[in-house]
Amino acid sequence: MKQTSGFMMVLWTSPLLCMLLLAVSCHSNPTHSTEDLQPLPPKEACVNWMGGAPGHPGYNGAPGRDGRDGINGEKGEKGETGLLGPKGDAGEIGVPGVEGPRGFPGLPGKKGEPGEPAFRYRSAFSVGLASRPPAPNVPIIFTKIFYNEQNHYDVTTGKFRCNFPGLYYFSYQLTVYLKDVKVSLFKKDKAVMFTFDQFKEQNVDQASGSVLLHLQAGEEVWLQVYGDGEHNGLYADNVNDSVFSGFLLYHDADQF
Repeated sequence: MKQTSGFMMVLWTSPLLCMLLLAVSCHSNPTHSTEDLQPLPPKEACVNWMGGAPGHPGYNGAPGRDGRDGINGEKGEKGETGLLGPKGDAGEIGVPGVEGPRGFPGLPGKKGEPGEPAFRYRSAFSVGLASRPPAPNVPIIFTKIFYNEQNHYDVTTGKFRCNFPGLYYFSYQLTVYLKDVKVSLFKKDKAVMFTFDQFKEQNVDQASGSVLLHLQAGEEVWLQVYGDGEHNGLYADNVNDSVFSGFLLYHDADQF
């Protein structure tokens, strides 16, 4: 009884010895099979057992690997329009397109400025008889000037002088009074046409003629009474005229 009491006393007072005994009892009898092993009753805490002091915190472990990509989230709301970027470089010229249909005529444009006048060959005259009667067989001198801007008719000689070679038109309208009239148109000292008018008493008559002539530069044309003084019935006063006229129709272009 005393020995038992003493052993219990030792167990009570030695926790380390208690733990050793428990470990020996758990691993004793190794020859038993697994079928003979019976579950041990739950361990009871050793009387007067004391835990050790807490250890220091361990070091942080190495970072783990990246996880797998997650599922795409829902589409977000449309953002605000950004600022206008700089102008890009010019692109290459494209291939010409197919020709389109013809458009409608446009509106007439504004009238242009007057151009420089072209040079015109001008030659004309119109003269009348101022005194009567003229002398026969010499050029009739018409001194009443209606038009002679180019001065191609000479009032001192009664002759028209050609300055521009070309085709000319000549005409005359003569008042006949007191005598018969017979006149001829001369070109270069040669009569080219004649006009005769017979006077009737108590009457004033008219004689006229016209012709186209081609003239070279320097050639002259005039009128004169043909024959003697018996055919010199040309007349002019303040109400009756005898007129001689001529003008250039067109000049010879190959001469300039």
